Amino acid sequence: MRRDATATWHLITGEYPPAPGGVSDYTQAVGAGLARAGEAVHVWSGPPATDHVDANGVHVHGCAGAWARSDLMRIDSALERVAGPRRLVVQWVPHAFGRRSLNLGFCRWVRRRGLAGDRVDVMAHEPFLAFREGSWRQDVAAAVHRLMVRELLREARTVWVSAPAWADRLRPWAPRSARFCWLPVPSNVPVVQANDLGVLRSSAASGRDIVIGHFGPYDRLQIRELARLVAALADTLPSFRLLLLGRGSASALEQIGESAPDLEDRLHATGQLDAVTLSRYLQVCDVMLQPYVDGATTRRTTLMAALAHGVPVVTTFGRLSEPFWRDSDAVCAVPSGDLDAIVDATSALMSDASRRRRLSTAARALYAARFDIAHTITAMRDDRCEAL
Repeated sequence: MRRDATATWHLITGEYPPAPGGVSDYTQAVGAGLARAGEAVHVWSGPPATDHVDANGVHVHGCAGAWARSDLMRIDSALERVAGPRRLVVQWVPHAFGRRSLNLGFCRWVRRRGLAGDRVDVMAHEPFLAFREGSWRQDVAAAVHRLMVRELLREARTVWVSAPAWADRLRPWAPRSARFCWLPVPSNVPVVQANDLGVLRSSAASGRDIVIGHFGPYDRLQIRELARLVAALADTLPSFRLLLLGRGSASALEQIGESAPDLEDRLHATGQLDAVTLSRYLQVCDVMLQPYVDGATTRRTTLMAALAHGVPVVTTFGRLSEPFWRDSDAVCAVPSGDLDAIVDATSALMSDASRRRRLSTAARALYAARFDIAHTITAMRDDRCEAL
């Protein structure tokens, strides 16, 4: 039975549309889903959001500013004007709440809200920076992040995690009373009906070219990996185009082209797209190539988008991957960092149309059964979780 049935939901987030980002899209989708289910929902974020009630009935408050003490006091006053009981769900990413990711005051504020009687839940998209993966400044930030998490979780009732690996990292910093629950993220690209994709496909490829798509954040390591993969695939596949999708793809194309100028004619980038156009481009792809340094996980919205659209996926399993990806019939997963295995798997999949069809069907089924936004909303409303 659902707890706190009369509670008003308050989603606390560092980013919200029109600001771009995965957490921004996720928070909007969750707020809309809760509102459609009949819940009273408020979202508290920083600029550029403005105070308004959106088309789904979600009350959006853009008054958080830089999440400084004065901003938090302003949120306190506004929260007290909303009838309780209140259920706060913090969308936790350490760098999202100002002060160059070192805002211990924000975490103390969340704790104070819990002590004052609000229910506090946390949705952990990422826990904290790791030690010894950068400069000494990063190590200092990593230490502060752990202090922040300890404060953030002290009054938390449920800690939702986007990947089970985060529970192992956060549990030492949480009170014994905190409940850890797995809540995979859904796709942030709704599937649209697209009957005629010929024009889009011709803009990305020609003739019988194979279209291999990639959708990702395009960070430095990922761009370097993509450049290596394109060069290796060019030696294996006689005809293909790599279609880079979404925000950051144009810059990634330039960088890959600079490292392999003879392959520029095999690359195409869409640049930033609205969700409808992005959905159409996903449906143009014959295969999605989605390698992750730390492995495929249920926190990867880019992977979820491919599954939701039924595009056959070649991905990687690594240190953060959930065990089921390794033997899943919904993706083709190979060890992270094994360039030859990724190339071989992609080449084999491109030459096997029947397997691509099977993967497409299985991908849609897996997404519908486990990852659709409807499961997120049900779990949150019923206070029901896959405990870790």
